[in-house]
Amino acid sequence: MEINLSDFHFLRPLWLLLLPFAALLPLLWRRSQDLQRRLRSNIAEHLLPHLLITPKDQHWLRPVHLVCALLVLGSVAAAGPTWEQDRPDFLENRAPLLIAIDLSPSMDANDVQPTRLEAAKHKLHDLIQRRAGARNALIAYAGSAHLVLPPTDDPALLDTFIQALSSDLIGKPGKDVGAVIDQAKRLLAAEKTPGTLLLITDGADTSALGVLDKKLDNSALQVLILAVGSEDGGIINDASGQPRIDSNGRPELGSFDQGALKQLASALDAPLGSLTLNNDDLDWVELHARQHFQAASDEQRELHWKDAGYWICWPLLLIALFSVRKGWSLNWMAGLLLAVGLGLQPAPAQANAFTDAFFTRDQQGRWAFEHDHLPQAAALFVDPYWKSVAAYHAADFDLALASFARLQTPQAYFYLGNIYVRRFKFDQAIAAYTQALKLQPQFPEATANLALAIALQKDTEDAEKNAPEVKPDEIKMDKAPGKGQSKSVQTEQAASDEQWLQNLSTSPAKFLKQKFSLQDQAGAKP
Repeated sequence: MEINLSDFHFLRPLWLLLLPFAALLPLLWRRSQDLQRRLRSNIAEHLLPHLLITPKDQHWLRPVHLVCALLVLGSVAAAGPTWEQDRPDFLENRAPLLIAIDLSPSMDANDVQPTRLEAAKHKLHDLIQRRAGARNALIAYAGSAHLVLPPTDDPALLDTFIQALSSDLIGKPGKDVGAVIDQAKRLLAAEKTPGTLLLITDGADTSALGVLDKKLDNSALQVLILAVGSEDGGIINDASGQPRIDSNGRPELGSFDQGALKQLASALDAPLGSLTLNNDDLDWVELHARQHFQAASDEQRELHWKDAGYWICWPLLLIALFSVRKGWSLNWMAGLLLAVGLGLQPAPAQANAFTDAFFTRDQQGRWAFEHDHLPQAAALFVDPYWKSVAAYHAADFDLALASFARLQTPQAYFYLGNIYVRRFKFDQAIAAYTQALKLQPQFPEATANLALAIALQKDTEDAEKNAPEVKPDEIKMDKAPGKGQSKSVQTEQAASDEQWLQNLSTSPAKFLKQKFSLQDQAGAKP
């Protein structure tokens, strides 16, 4: 391993103050063992050499020397020697990606089979599958831009919303890339990390290119453009798959303006690629996203250095092992008192004596949480937030609800809202999401879930209002006793149950269309 001496320094240099004490320790011990010096005040100095018999010490290594070595190595390890900048593990993972897909009518052109939009959706399905574990967000745009889903590492959830996209979800015509960039910058501000915006489109509005470069000033956002379509364009089909007819009675064509896309790429200083039949376009996207993320992170790593002190723990353990020798003794009272003091700290019910001796309850809980032992993690955690999160993921919603209710943080209110939605308590869920957004206005997940809770509450109320009032089945009897038989009169109960269930269910496409329409009416505010 090559060490650059010009970069060598200590992360916690105050620990080096133990070095002078460690160096003086053998001298102080030798001074304390000097019998002549101690008797000098009681016996004449010229008689001492003749009265004392001091056998020659055959041992050159004493416990004090090992203590000195332990202090020296321990202080150096605690000081954190470093000479190499640290690249966290997550930098080796794929970069966060914000996907913006064009939903203007031209995306229904069939020059790319079956349509440009369907081809793009199929390509996005492959992209998020190969990026499993990385965070991806979804934005839909035409004449306005709308957040479909905030950054998430759940590919199944993201794919559900991708497949629900269609060109009729946004009623405002156009291709407003500026609004997309604004949405992406808000998401990155909440994520507090550099990221990449992938624009999937078949054209651009050249009249609005002049202000786009200013939107990216001093931004950690990189833009990639993936073009969909051919230069010849294609016929736009309607919802039934039939060609759309323009005012002149001819099939309407979807334009593909390569020149406009090149101007857009130049204005944004963005690489321009095109949809391919193989995976070359996906490799291109991932390469650019990863390179940008690593480059931007390198610029922010001035204070992040790799702590090499833990390597010294191995010689420390070796010295501690050799210090346990027959006939050797040290006054370990100070260390014993410290260990007893640490052991008397209050802790919940023990799990394992060995692990309790070396790991805190929160460390044990974190290990259990990361290895999907969620009920065990909820029992181990002392930290109230992590205990609540573990209980939530373990589906112990009673414990999670009680724990989150004691916390006054945006994340706690967000999880409270999720629990209330699962229990169909939409009023309480809306109140919890609203409180989370009051404490943290830039909270995309809470914003999305609040909209969903409002939509679910509205659908439930509408379903209850529209459900027909059906009386229980009636049994009619003949008035004349002894004549005829009882006859049940069946009502349309089964049909009403089916209608109620249909009213209650809301498809992602219907939800998105209502959401986009409301946002456009309110000025497309997030």
